Amino acid sequence: MVTRDATWAYRDEFGDRFARTYFRRFGEGVVSSIGVGTYLGDPTDEADDAYREAVVEALENGVNVVDTAINYRNQRSERVVGRAVEEADIDRDAALVATKGGFVPFDGERPDDPGRWIHREYVDTGIVDTDDLVAGQHCIAPGFIDDQLDRSLANLGLDSIDLYYVHNPETQLAERSPEAVYDQLEDTFTRLEERAAEGDISQYGVATWEAFRVPVDDDSYLSLAEVVSRAREAAKRANNAATHFRAIQLPFNVVMADAFTVEAQEGSEGTQSTLWFAHDAGLNVFTSASLAQGRLASAGLPEDVAERVAGETNAQKAINFARSAPGVTCSLVGMGSPEHVAENVAAGTEPPLGADSFDAVFE
Repeated sequence: MVTRDATWAYRDEFGDRFARTYFRRFGEGVVSSIGVGTYLGDPTDEADDAYREAVVEALENGVNVVDTAINYRNQRSERVVGRAVEEADIDRDAALVATKGGFVPFDGERPDDPGRWIHREYVDTGIVDTDDLVAGQHCIAPGFIDDQLDRSLANLGLDSIDLYYVHNPETQLAERSPEAVYDQLEDTFTRLEERAAEGDISQYGVATWEAFRVPVDDDSYLSLAEVVSRAREAAKRANNAATHFRAIQLPFNVVMADAFTVEAQEGSEGTQSTLWFAHDAGLNVFTSASLAQGRLASAGLPEDVAERVAGETNAQKAINFARSAPGVTCSLVGMGSPEHVAENVAAGTEPPLGADSFDAVFE
Protein backbone atom coordinates (compact mmCIF):
# COMPACT_ATOMS: atom_id res chain seq x y z
CA MET A 1 0.00 0.00 0.00
CA VAL A 2 1.37 3.39 -0.98
CA THR A 3 2.45 5.36 2.11
CA ARG A 4 3.52 8.87 3.03
CA ASP A 5 7.00 7.93 4.20
CA ALA A 6 7.80 5.70 1.23
CA THR A 7 6.67 8.22 -1.40
CA TRP A 8 8.57 11.08 0.21
CA ALA A 9 11.67 8.87 0.39
CA TYR A 10 11.17 8.08 -3.31
CA ARG A 11 10.96 11.81 -4.05
CA ASP A 12 14.15 12.45 -2.08
CA GLU A 13 15.94 9.77 -4.11
CA PHE A 14 14.85 10.98 -7.55
CA GLY A 15 13.67 14.56 -7.06
CA ASP A 16 16.93 16.27 -8.03
CA ARG A 17 16.66 14.82 -11.53
CA PHE A 18 13.48 16.73 -12.28
CA ALA A 19 12.19 20.28 -12.59
CA ARG A 20 9.90 22.04 -10.12
CA THR A 21 6.48 20.58 -9.35
CA TYR A 22 7.36 17.25 -10.95
CA PHE A 23 6.31 15.51 -7.75
CA ARG A 24 2.85 16.50 -6.52
CA ARG A 25 0.76 15.84 -3.44
CA PHE A 26 -1.42 12.74 -3.21
CA GLY A 27 -3.00 12.52 0.21
CA GLU A 28 -0.14 12.87 2.68
CA GLY A 29 2.36 11.51 0.17
CA VAL A 30 3.68 12.56 -3.23
CA VAL A 31 3.53 11.07 -6.71
CA SER A 32 5.24 11.79 -10.01
CA SER A 33 3.29 14.02 -12.38
CA ILE A 34 4.04 11.57 -15.20
CA GLY A 35 2.58 8.08 -14.92
CA VAL A 36 2.67 4.86 -16.90
CA GLY A 37 -0.44 3.89 -18.83
CA THR A 38 -0.97 0.30 -19.99
CA TYR A 39 -3.99 0.44 -22.32
CA LEU A 40 -2.59 0.04 -25.82
CA GLY A 41 -0.94 -3.03 -27.32
CA ASP A 42 -1.78 -6.51 -28.49
CA PRO A 43 -2.60 -9.29 -25.99
CA THR A 44 0.60 -11.21 -26.72
CA ASP A 45 3.52 -12.59 -24.73
CA GLU A 46 5.86 -10.28 -26.65
CA ALA A 47 3.85 -7.21 -25.65
CA ASP A 48 3.76 -8.49 -22.06
CA ASP A 49 7.55 -8.67 -21.94
CA ALA A 50 7.94 -5.19 -23.39
CA TYR A 51 5.43 -3.73 -20.92
CA ARG A 52 7.09 -5.43 -17.96
CA GLU A 53 10.48 -4.03 -18.92
CA ALA A 54 9.01 -0.57 -19.48
CA VAL A 55 7.20 -0.45 -16.14
CA VAL A 56 10.30 -1.64 -14.27
CA GLU A 57 12.40 0.96 -16.09
CA ALA A 58 9.94 3.72 -15.23
CA LEU A 59 9.61 2.77 -11.56
CA GLU A 60 13.39 2.70 -11.17
CA ASN A 61 13.81 6.11 -12.81
CA GLY A 62 11.40 8.49 -11.13
CA VAL A 63 7.88 7.45 -12.16
CA ASN A 64 5.90 6.04 -9.24
CA VAL A 65 2.40 5.97 -10.78
CA VAL A 66 1.22 2.95 -12.78
CA ASP A 67 -2.31 2.85 -14.19
CA THR A 68 -4.10 -0.18 -15.59
CA ALA A 69 -7.53 -1.85 -15.77
CA ILE A 70 -8.72 -5.42 -15.58
CA ASN A 71 -9.97 -5.36 -19.18
CA TYR A 72 -6.78 -3.87 -20.65
CA ARG A 73 -5.27 -6.42 -23.00
CA ASN A 74 -7.58 -9.13 -21.62
CA GLN A 75 -6.21 -8.92 -18.06
CA ARG A 76 -2.63 -9.17 -19.29
CA SER A 77 -1.80 -5.57 -18.38
CA GLU A 78 -2.73 -6.06 -14.73
CA ARG A 79 -0.69 -9.24 -14.53
CA VAL A 80 2.31 -7.54 -16.11
CA VAL A 81 2.05 -4.59 -13.73
CA GLY A 82 2.01 -6.98 -10.78
CA ARG A 83 5.18 -8.70 -11.97
CA ALA A 84 6.89 -5.39 -12.68
CA VAL A 85 6.11 -3.90 -9.27
CA GLU A 86 7.51 -7.02 -7.63
CA GLU A 87 10.63 -7.00 -9.81
CA ALA A 88 11.46 -3.27 -9.65
CA ASP A 89 14.18 -2.24 -7.22
CA ILE A 90 11.98 0.13 -5.24
CA ASP A 91 9.90 0.03 -2.07
CA ARG A 92 6.45 -1.34 -2.98
CA ASP A 93 4.92 1.30 -0.72
CA ALA A 94 6.47 4.03 -2.88
CA ALA A 95 4.44 3.15 -5.99
CA LEU A 96 0.83 4.14 -6.57
CA VAL A 97 -0.91 1.32 -8.44
CA ALA A 98 -4.32 2.17 -9.91
CA THR A 99 -6.76 -0.09 -11.71
CA LYS A 100 -10.38 -0.11 -12.85
CA GLY A 101 -13.46 -2.28 -13.10
CA GLY A 102 -16.57 -1.93 -15.25
CA PHE A 103 -15.98 -3.61 -18.59
CA VAL A 104 -16.35 -7.39 -18.53
CA PRO A 105 -12.82 -8.69 -19.18
CA PHE A 106 -11.74 -11.63 -21.25
CA ASP A 107 -9.03 -13.86 -19.85
CA GLY A 108 -5.74 -13.72 -21.72
CA GLU A 109 -7.22 -13.67 -25.21
CA ARG A 110 -10.41 -12.76 -27.00
CA PRO A 111 -12.74 -15.79 -27.25
CA ASP A 112 -14.16 -16.90 -30.58
CA ASP A 113 -17.70 -16.12 -29.36
CA PRO A 114 -17.41 -13.20 -26.89
CA GLY A 115 -21.13 -13.02 -26.11
CA ARG A 116 -21.40 -16.72 -25.30
CA TRP A 117 -18.21 -16.59 -23.22
CA ILE A 118 -19.48 -13.65 -21.14
CA HIS A 119 -22.79 -15.41 -20.58
CA ARG A 120 -21.10 -18.62 -19.49
CA GLU A 121 -18.44 -17.02 -17.27
CA TYR A 122 -20.43 -14.18 -15.73
CA VAL A 123 -24.18 -14.54 -16.24
CA ASP A 124 -24.60 -18.28 -15.67
CA THR A 125 -22.41 -18.05 -12.57
CA GLY A 126 -24.55 -15.28 -11.07
CA ILE A 127 -21.76 -12.70 -11.04
CA VAL A 128 -23.66 -10.46 -13.46
CA ASP A 129 -27.41 -9.96 -13.73
CA THR A 130 -28.41 -9.44 -17.35
CA ASP A 131 -30.47 -6.41 -16.26
CA ASP A 132 -27.24 -4.73 -15.14
CA LEU A 133 -25.32 -5.47 -18.34
CA VAL A 134 -25.19 -2.68 -20.94
CA ALA A 135 -24.08 -3.22 -24.53
CA GLY A 136 -23.33 -6.78 -23.57
CA GLN A 137 -20.06 -5.82 -21.90
CA HIS A 138 -20.41 -3.13 -19.21
CA CYS A 139 -21.57 -3.42 -15.62
CA ILE A 140 -21.05 -1.30 -12.51
CA ALA A 141 -23.36 -3.17 -10.10
CA PRO A 142 -21.88 -3.66 -6.61
CA GLY A 143 -21.60 -7.45 -6.85
CA PHE A 144 -19.78 -7.31 -10.16
CA ILE A 145 -17.35 -4.61 -9.03
CA ASP A 146 -16.75 -6.60 -5.84
CA ASP A 147 -15.84 -9.63 -7.97
CA GLN A 148 -13.63 -7.57 -10.27
CA LEU A 149 -11.75 -6.04 -7.36
CA ASP A 150 -10.93 -9.51 -6.05
CA ARG A 151 -9.69 -10.57 -9.49
CA SER A 152 -7.58 -7.41 -9.80
CA LEU A 153 -5.95 -8.07 -6.43
CA ALA A 154 -5.08 -11.57 -7.61
CA ASN A 155 -3.80 -10.38 -11.01
CA LEU A 156 -1.63 -7.71 -9.42
CA GLY A 157 -0.44 -9.94 -6.60
CA LEU A 158 -1.11 -7.14 -4.11
CA ASP A 159 -2.71 -7.08 -0.69
CA SER A 160 -4.24 -3.67 -1.40
CA ILE A 161 -4.90 -1.47 -4.43
CA ASP A 162 -3.97 2.16 -3.94
CA LEU A 163 -6.61 3.67 -6.23
CA TYR A 164 -9.58 1.80 -7.68
CA TYR A 165 -11.78 3.37 -10.33
CA VAL A 166 -15.30 2.59 -11.48
CA HIS A 167 -14.61 2.49 -15.21
CA ASN A 168 -16.56 4.71 -17.63
CA PRO A 169 -19.88 4.82 -15.74
CA GLU A 170 -21.33 6.99 -18.52
CA THR A 171 -21.54 3.81 -20.63
CA GLN A 172 -24.62 2.93 -18.56
CA LEU A 173 -26.42 6.04 -19.86
CA ALA A 174 -27.04 4.26 -23.15
CA GLU A 175 -29.80 2.27 -21.42
CA ARG A 176 -30.44 4.04 -18.10
CA SER A 177 -31.49 7.44 -16.86
CA PRO A 178 -28.89 9.61 -15.12
CA GLU A 179 -30.74 9.16 -11.82
CA ALA A 180 -30.57 5.38 -12.16
CA VAL A 181 -26.84 5.59 -12.86
CA TYR A 182 -26.27 7.80 -9.82
CA ASP A 183 -28.27 5.36 -7.68
CA GLN A 184 -26.17 2.42 -8.84
CA LEU A 185 -22.97 4.39 -8.31
CA GLU A 186 -24.03 5.10 -4.74
CA ASP A 187 -24.64 1.40 -4.13
CA THR A 188 -21.28 0.49 -5.65
CA PHE A 189 -19.50 3.28 -3.79
CA THR A 190 -20.96 1.89 -0.58
CA ARG A 191 -19.33 -1.47 -1.28
CA LEU A 192 -16.04 0.27 -2.14
CA GLU A 193 -16.23 2.20 1.13
CA GLU A 194 -16.57 -1.15 2.90
CA ARG A 195 -13.62 -2.56 0.99
CA ALA A 196 -11.60 0.51 1.95
CA ALA A 197 -12.47 -0.04 5.61
CA GLU A 198 -11.34 -3.66 5.18
CA GLY A 199 -8.01 -2.49 3.75
CA ASP A 200 -8.46 -3.88 0.23
CA ILE A 201 -8.23 -0.42 -1.37
CA SER A 202 -6.88 2.89 -0.12
CA GLN A 203 -8.95 5.26 -2.24
CA TYR A 204 -11.39 5.08 -5.12
CA GLY A 205 -12.84 7.24 -7.86
CA VAL A 206 -14.30 7.19 -11.34
CA ALA A 207 -12.38 6.95 -14.60
CA THR A 208 -14.27 8.46 -17.51
CA TRP A 209 -13.90 9.15 -21.20
CA GLU A 210 -16.72 11.60 -21.94
CA ALA A 211 -18.79 12.13 -18.79
CA PHE A 212 -16.89 15.13 -17.40
CA ARG A 213 -15.86 16.70 -20.74
CA VAL A 214 -19.23 17.31 -22.37
CA PRO A 215 -21.98 19.94 -21.99
CA VAL A 216 -24.92 19.32 -19.66
CA ASP A 217 -27.27 18.41 -22.49
CA ASP A 218 -24.96 15.73 -23.90
CA ASP A 219 -26.17 12.13 -23.61
CA SER A 220 -22.88 11.15 -21.90
CA TYR A 221 -22.93 13.90 -19.25
CA LEU A 222 -22.61 13.14 -15.56
CA SER A 223 -22.56 15.73 -12.79
CA LEU A 224 -19.36 15.50 -10.78
CA ALA A 225 -21.09 17.33 -7.93
CA GLU A 226 -23.76 14.61 -7.83
CA VAL A 227 -21.16 11.85 -8.03
CA VAL A 228 -19.28 13.37 -5.08
CA SER A 229 -22.54 13.75 -3.16
CA ARG A 230 -23.34 10.07 -3.74
CA ALA A 231 -19.87 9.11 -2.51
CA ARG A 232 -20.45 11.04 0.69
CA GLU A 233 -23.76 9.25 1.20
CA ALA A 234 -22.00 5.95 0.57
CA ALA A 235 -19.48 6.72 3.28
CA LYS A 236 -22.33 7.33 5.73
CA ARG A 237 -24.01 4.06 4.74
CA ALA A 238 -20.72 2.24 5.34
CA ASN A 239 -20.26 4.00 8.70
CA ASN A 240 -17.01 5.62 7.57
CA ALA A 241 -16.00 8.97 9.03
CA ALA A 242 -15.23 10.41 5.57
CA THR A 243 -15.46 9.27 2.00
CA HIS A 244 -12.57 7.47 0.32
CA PHE A 245 -13.63 8.95 -3.05
CA ARG A 246 -10.55 11.00 -3.83
CA ALA A 247 -9.81 10.95 -7.57
CA ILE A 248 -11.11 11.17 -11.10
CA GLN A 249 -9.53 10.23 -14.40
CA LEU A 250 -10.35 11.79 -17.77
CA PRO A 251 -8.66 12.52 -21.10
CA PHE A 252 -6.75 15.76 -21.44
CA ASN A 253 -4.41 16.96 -24.14
CA VAL A 254 -4.08 19.89 -26.50
CA VAL A 255 -6.76 18.57 -28.87
CA MET A 256 -9.01 17.24 -26.09
CA ALA A 257 -8.93 20.14 -23.66
CA ASP A 258 -12.66 20.05 -22.82
CA ALA A 259 -12.04 19.38 -19.12
CA PHE A 260 -10.60 22.91 -18.98
CA THR A 261 -12.68 24.73 -21.60
CA VAL A 262 -16.20 23.33 -21.10
CA GLU A 263 -17.91 24.88 -18.08
CA ALA A 264 -20.61 22.33 -17.32
CA GLN A 265 -20.07 21.38 -13.68
CA GLU A 266 -22.12 23.17 -11.03
CA GLY A 267 -19.86 24.63 -8.36
CA SER A 268 -20.68 26.69 -5.30
CA GLU A 269 -20.46 29.93 -7.30
CA GLY A 270 -21.91 28.77 -10.62
CA THR A 271 -20.82 26.59 -13.48
CA GLN A 272 -17.16 25.80 -13.94
CA SER A 273 -14.89 23.41 -15.78
CA THR A 274 -14.29 19.92 -14.43
CA LEU A 275 -10.66 20.71 -13.65
CA TRP A 276 -11.58 23.72 -11.55
CA PHE A 277 -14.44 21.88 -9.84
CA ALA A 278 -12.08 19.03 -8.94
CA HIS A 279 -9.49 21.50 -7.69
CA ASP A 280 -12.02 23.24 -5.45
CA ALA A 281 -13.34 19.89 -4.21
CA GLY A 282 -9.87 18.64 -3.30
CA LEU A 283 -9.96 15.76 -5.78
CA ASN A 284 -6.86 14.38 -7.43
CA VAL A 285 -7.05 14.46 -11.23
CA PHE A 286 -5.24 11.88 -13.34
CA THR A 287 -5.33 12.65 -17.04
CA SER A 288 -5.30 9.98 -19.74
CA ALA A 289 -4.53 10.20 -23.48
CA SER A 290 -1.72 12.69 -22.92
CA LEU A 291 -0.39 11.90 -26.40
CA ALA A 292 -3.86 11.42 -27.92
CA GLN A 293 -3.01 7.72 -28.24
CA GLY A 294 0.24 8.54 -30.02
CA ARG A 295 -1.06 11.08 -32.52
CA LEU A 296 0.61 14.06 -30.87
CA ALA A 297 3.96 12.26 -30.72
CA SER A 298 4.00 12.11 -34.50
CA ALA A 299 2.02 15.19 -35.54
CA GLY A 300 3.13 17.49 -32.73
CA LEU A 301 1.27 20.33 -31.02
CA PRO A 302 -0.10 23.31 -32.94
CA GLU A 303 2.83 25.60 -33.70
CA ASP A 304 1.66 28.49 -31.54
CA VAL A 305 1.29 26.13 -28.57
CA ALA A 306 4.46 24.15 -29.17
CA GLU A 307 6.61 27.27 -29.00
CA ARG A 308 5.36 27.95 -25.47
CA VAL A 309 5.88 24.46 -24.04
CA ALA A 310 9.27 23.11 -22.94
CA GLY A 311 10.56 19.84 -24.35
CA GLU A 312 12.91 18.54 -27.02
CA THR A 313 10.44 16.22 -28.77
CA ASN A 314 6.78 16.29 -29.75
CA ALA A 315 5.99 13.71 -27.07
CA GLN A 316 7.74 15.70 -24.34
CA LYS A 317 5.92 18.88 -25.29
CA ALA A 318 2.56 17.09 -25.30
CA ILE A 319 3.24 15.55 -21.88
CA ASN A 320 4.29 18.88 -20.43
CA PHE A 321 1.20 20.57 -21.81
CA ALA A 322 -1.05 17.96 -20.20
CA ARG A 323 0.57 18.21 -16.79
CA SER A 324 0.42 22.02 -16.91
CA ALA A 325 -3.36 22.07 -16.58
CA PRO A 326 -4.68 23.42 -13.26
CA GLY A 327 -5.39 20.79 -10.64
CA VAL A 328 -3.74 17.90 -12.49
CA THR A 329 -1.93 15.50 -10.19
CA CYS A 330 -0.50 13.20 -12.84
CA SER A 331 -0.64 12.79 -16.62
CA LEU A 332 -0.60 9.20 -17.84
CA VAL A 333 1.41 8.17 -20.87
CA GLY A 334 1.41 4.82 -22.60
CA MET A 335 4.86 3.26 -22.24
CA GLY A 336 4.67 -0.07 -24.00
CA SER A 337 8.43 -0.50 -24.40
CA PRO A 338 11.59 0.55 -22.54
CA GLU A 339 12.48 2.81 -25.49
CA HIS A 340 9.49 5.01 -24.74
CA VAL A 341 10.37 5.40 -21.08
CA ALA A 342 13.53 7.50 -21.34
CA GLU A 343 11.93 10.06 -23.66
CA ASN A 344 8.73 10.34 -21.65
CA VAL A 345 10.41 10.54 -18.26
CA ALA A 346 12.81 13.20 -19.56
CA ALA A 347 9.81 15.48 -20.08
CA GLY A 348 9.80 15.89 -16.31
CA THR A 349 13.21 17.55 -16.38
CA GLU A 350 11.51 20.56 -17.99
CA PRO A 351 9.12 22.83 -16.05
CA PRO A 352 5.43 22.83 -16.92
CA LEU A 353 3.68 25.97 -18.08
CA GLY A 354 2.83 28.48 -15.39
CA ALA A 355 -0.82 29.38 -14.84
CA ASP A 356 -0.65 32.59 -16.89
CA SER A 357 1.11 30.90 -19.78
CA PHE A 358 -1.37 28.03 -19.76
CA ASP A 359 -4.33 30.43 -19.82
CA ALA A 360 -2.71 32.36 -22.66
CA VAL A 361 -2.80 29.28 -24.87
CA PHE A 362 -6.61 29.44 -24.85
CA GLU A 363 -6.81 33.17 -25.37
